[in-house]
Amino acid sequence: MQTIRVWDLPTRLFHWLLAAAVVGLVITANIGGNWMNWHMRLGYAVLALLLFRVVWGFVGGHWSRFGSFLFAPSTVIAYLRGQAQPEHRVGHTPLGALSVFVLLAVLLAQVSTGLMSDDEIAFFGPLVRFVSGDTVALATSYHKNVGKFIVIGLVILHVAAVFFYKWVKKDNLIRPMVVGDKQVTRAVSVPETHDSASSRALALLVLALCGGAVTWLVSLGNAF
Repeated sequence: MQTIRVWDLPTRLFHWLLAAAVVGLVITANIGGNWMNWHMRLGYAVLALLLFRVVWGFVGGHWSRFGSFLFAPSTVIAYLRGQAQPEHRVGHTPLGALSVFVLLAVLLAQVSTGLMSDDEIAFFGPLVRFVSGDTVALATSYHKNVGKFIVIGLVILHVAAVFFYKWVKKDNLIRPMVVGDKQVTRAVSVPETHDSASSRALALLVLALCGGAVTWLVSLGNAF
């Protein structure tokens, strides 16, 4: 066996910050009241993180780039049939990659509809004034009655899959996402992800730009 760096620090921080923020969003949404202010702040943070991940999917470390886990449907089917390739045990598996894309899309939809939601009591998104009343009603209904439960379901499924891989397939997915390194067989020639001070500085710059973009977007709602 050999130890290689699979997940760079920016990807690992993104993963755990997003997990904490999503849990916070679910809790604050259910409590309501003054906690909705924190719900909004966490929503803005999630949007910034998602934008960061999209950019990092093109400029990040090897195993964090979308190109490293963008599999053809035939590969996914073969994996489900037990015909996995050795490199599938390094980064995201074909099934895990599919769940990543679905989760990112669902979270983007949830945050986007939140920006256009209005509970007609104390909370309204910063983009409400830019869309029609029908759009606001549709976005609000999806955000509160549909999207929230899809997110919760996907999170539960994600956690269940992690424990399934740990207990059944004997593949610990948690440790590499904490320390960044993973042991792989020497018989498999795979690249090691780039995780240097320069790449981390780039990630910080990307995150700052994404945070600035979200701040500007939110400010549009206060400009009128």
